Amino acid sequence: MSALATPPQERPPRLRTDPSGSWRAWPLRDRVLLGLCWAAGLALIAIAALIVLYMLVKGVQYLRPELLWDRPEASIDQSRSGGFLDPILGTVLIVVGALVIAAPLGVATAVWLTEYGKPKWLARMVESGIEVIAGTPSIVLALFGLAFFAQGGLGFLSATGEGGAVFGRSLLICCAVLSLEALPLIVGATREGLLSTPRHVREASYALGKTRAATIHRVLLPVARPNIATGCALGMGRVAGDTAVVLLLGGGTLQLTTNGSIPGLNYLQGTGSTLTTYVYANSPSGEGGAPEKAYAAAFLLLALVLVLNWAVDRIARGSNERLGWTR
Repeated sequence: MSALATPPQERPPRLRTDPSGSWRAWPLRDRVLLGLCWAAGLALIAIAALIVLYMLVKGVQYLRPELLWDRPEASIDQSRSGGFLDPILGTVLIVVGALVIAAPLGVATAVWLTEYGKPKWLARMVESGIEVIAGTPSIVLALFGLAFFAQGGLGFLSATGEGGAVFGRSLLICCAVLSLEALPLIVGATREGLLSTPRHVREASYALGKTRAATIHRVLLPVARPNIATGCALGMGRVAGDTAVVLLLGGGTLQLTTNGSIPGLNYLQGTGSTLTTYVYANSPSGEGGAPEKAYAAAFLLLALVLVLNWAVDRIARGSNERLGWTR
């Protein structure tokens, strides 16, 4: 054989399994792991279905139309005193208020971290701060908010007592503190949408003479709109399900109280409750003594969450169809 002759090509080793073939041809270990994955997924589906069905049966059994528009009354026996109109309105006010604060801040933070991120030491500090907030228990955030907003200079945000004492409790303060719980979810979902946008999309915009700000506003944010909607929905679910912050900072009053003279804002400056605190107070272990109403309120809260998830899915699908974008 000549020295310049090329040696015969070695045949690549055969794979143990064909990924496109039937799972029956897989090794036993792979089949066992596949079975465990299926079992875990089916178990989660079963648990979620049991929760929904249980609350559906219990909630529909005790839910009456008059509970939706009757205001609760201060009484030891809540089973015979009004409905939960005020907790429903309090839930809507807190969720919308927290989203109004968290959504612009979260989207702006995600855009800055993804598209700019300079100086790097500041970007690392911001990312660490978001991670710390995401891992902080809500009761700790509530105690922080109580200590912070009880300062004398912030008395206009809440009710005050005799001598100018600031209580640091109002629905507006609840919105501000609960927005911290929604912020990491919005930032994470928005960053995922921006990072998954192909690089050539940015380059095409720059090639047309668009600035970075114009590219972000007219190209990247519309593409990431489904992710932003998902982050906002997750944040709203987190806010709607919180109890500790509302109990400590919302005042815990059954009915919405006003504070101030500005229409609309006086409700945010006042105190109130939400469906979660209503369920907590009237649960079988609570002080309200109305477990039937607690089941009805819990079912209503679960229904709101399901409707929210459905709406987000519709928003995401509609945005993708309008943009002609498939990930």
